[in-house]
This record gives sequence, structure tokens and C-alpha cells, in this order.
Amino acid sequence: QVQLVESGGGLVQPGGSLRLSCAASRSIFSINAMGWYRQAPGKQRELVARITSAGRTNYADSVKGRFTISRDNAKNPVILQMNSLKPDDTAVYYCNVNNGAVDYWGQGTQVTVSS
Repeated sequence: QVQLVESGGGLVQPGGSLRLSCAASRSIFSINAMGWYRQAPGKQRELVARITSAGRTNYADSVKGRFTISRDNAKNPVILQMNSLKPDDTAVYYCNVNNGAVDYWGQGTQVTVSS
């Protein structure tokens, strides 16, 4: 069973940046798509950004122009660079990897944007 572990979250002031990484306990092959989701208190989990094996990306409207998703390697499959952070970005961020048969999820990393 593959486990995903997110890192890079923390407390940052508005306008600051964070870089989230997702590490897998072992290499994941035949990846279809990878993504980052977030869940704020009292809200449903939402897609933040997604990248397919072909390199196509899509972003939530609220993060377009500020966040960038990219692929890394098989054991650290996906990165989320977050710039110009806003208080509304505060949430637990989850990494997701889909290989066509299984959806893998991490436990989440807290991002708090506050002055």
C-alpha cells in the first residue's frame, strides 16, 4: 500500500509563499493524474490544482495566477508552489495521486495565512 505524506505547510503572512511537496512511500507508476485539494473548516474539500500524465493542468479560479502545480519524480510526484497567499487560502491541503485503479491520499498539511 502506497502512503503519501505532504510537507511544506505552515503559518505565513498574507502575500507570502509556500511550497508543498508530496512524498510517496514507494514509487507510483502508471499515474493518470495528480492533484492538490484543500479543506477549510466547515467547508467541503475542493480541488485546488490538478496535473495529468500528459502535463495538462487545471486550477480553481480562486488560485489561478498564484499557484503552480508541477510534477517531480515517481517518489515525490507532485509539487504545489503557492504565491501571493491570502487568508482565504487557509485550509488543510491534501495530495492526491490517481493511477487509474486507485486514488491515493495523504493525511494533509495545514496552511494558515494570517498576519
